[in-house]
Amino acid sequence: MQAPTGGTGITAPRRNRPRLLRALALMGPAFIVGAWQFGPGNLASAIEAGGRFGYSLIWVVAVSTVLMIAFTDMSVRIGLVSPGSLVDTAKARLGRPWGAASGVGVFLITLMFSVGNAVGSGLGLSMILGGPPALWTLACTLLVVVLLVAKGYYKRFERVLLLTVIVMGLGFLASAFLSGPDWGAAARGLVPTVPGGVGLLIIAMVGTNFSINAAFYAGYTVRERGLRRDQYRESTLSDTVPGIVAPGIMTIMVIVASAAVAANTGDAAGGAGELSGVLETVAGPVGGYVFAAGFTAAAFSSMLANATAGGTLLADGLGWGHSLEDRRVRLLILAVLGFGLAVTFLASGSPVELIITAQALTVVVAPFLGLTLLLLSNSRALMGDLRNRWWQNVLGVLGWLGILGVCLNLLLGIL
Repeated sequence: MQAPTGGTGITAPRRNRPRLLRALALMGPAFIVGAWQFGPGNLASAIEAGGRFGYSLIWVVAVSTVLMIAFTDMSVRIGLVSPGSLVDTAKARLGRPWGAASGVGVFLITLMFSVGNAVGSGLGLSMILGGPPALWTLACTLLVVVLLVAKGYYKRFERVLLLTVIVMGLGFLASAFLSGPDWGAAARGLVPTVPGGVGLLIIAMVGTNFSINAAFYAGYTVRERGLRRDQYRESTLSDTVPGIVAPGIMTIMVIVASAAVAANTGDAAGGAGELSGVLETVAGPVGGYVFAAGFTAAAFSSMLANATAGGTLLADGLGWGHSLEDRRVRLLILAVLGFGLAVTFLASGSPVELIITAQALTVVVAPFLGLTLLLLSNSRALMGDLRNRWWQNVLGVLGWLGILGVCLNLLLGIL
C-alpha cells in the first residue's frame, strides 16, 4: 500500500522493500531543512569563529545541532498527524491571527535572507570560474526558475538539494583535511569554553545553526513527500537525524579549516573568498577550488530552499494553500528569488541594512515560531502517542529560552 503523495509524484516507500532501500527512500525532507539552514551566513560565522578563536567554539555548533534536531522533530511529528498544514493547524488550535502571522513572518525573513543567498551563489561561482559575481547570481536564479516551472517541482527540488548537500559535504570535508588541522585540538573544542573577546559571535553562531524558521518548514516537506504516521521512527533515523547532523558536521569542518589556516599562516581569513585563496596557498590550486565548490553548493541550496519555504508559507498564511504545484505558490517563490536578484544588481555596496532588517525580523518571529511548535506538539488531542515526552520538552524549553536570549541580544544590539 502506498501513501497519498499530495500531487508531488513521490510515493512513500513500500514496507516490503529491504530496510536499506526503505531508509534511502525516506531521505529528503530534513535534508531540505538542513540545506536552508546552511547558507552564506552560517559559513561567514564559522570562518570567523575558526580564524579568530581556533577550535574553541566547535561546541556551539554541536549544542545548536542537538536543539535543531529537537525542533525539527517536533515539526515533523506535527506534519505527520495534522489533517492540514502547520499554518492551518495553528489557525485551528491557536487562532487564525496566530497561524497567519506564522506564514507571513517566515516569508518576510526569507525575503531578506534571499539577498545573502543571491550574493553568495554568485560569489561562489566567481571564485571557480571568474567573472562578475552578479552575473553568476543571475545564472543561479534562472536555474531555480527552470526547476520551478518544471512539472513535479518537489521531486526535482528534493533531488537537487540532496545532490548539493553531497557536493558541499565533500567540499568542506576535503577542505578541512587539506588545511592540515590539529584534530586533537578540534576534539577538545567540543568542551564548552567561552574565550575572551568573543562578543556577539556566539549569538551569531547559535542563530545560524539553530534555525527555528527552517525547522518549522519540516512539517511541510513531510506532507509534500506523503510520509505516513507509522513511518515516523524509521524516517527519524534515516532522514531527520542525518539531515540535521550533516550541516552541523559541515559547519564544524569549516571552523576546522579556518582554524588550521590561521594556525599555519598566522593570518585569519576575513571571508569565503579570502579563505579559499589561503587554502590554495596551503594545499595548492585544488584546495581553493574544493572550498569554492562547497561554498557555491551551500549558497545555491540555501537560495532554492529559502525561496521555496518563503513562497509556500506566505501562500498558506494568506489561505491560498501550500501545494508546490499551485501557480500562486510558485509566483510567491519567484517573488522571493526576484527580490534577492534585484537587490544584488541595484545595491551599490554590501547590503548591510537588509541583513540588519532580517535580524530584526528574526527577533520577532523565531521565538514565536518556536512557541508555536512547542504548543502544538504538546497537544494531546492533536498528537496522540506522538505528543512530546518529558525529555523532548526539556530540550524544547532549553532551546526556546536559548533562541529567545539570542534574539533579545540581537534586538539590543540593533537598537
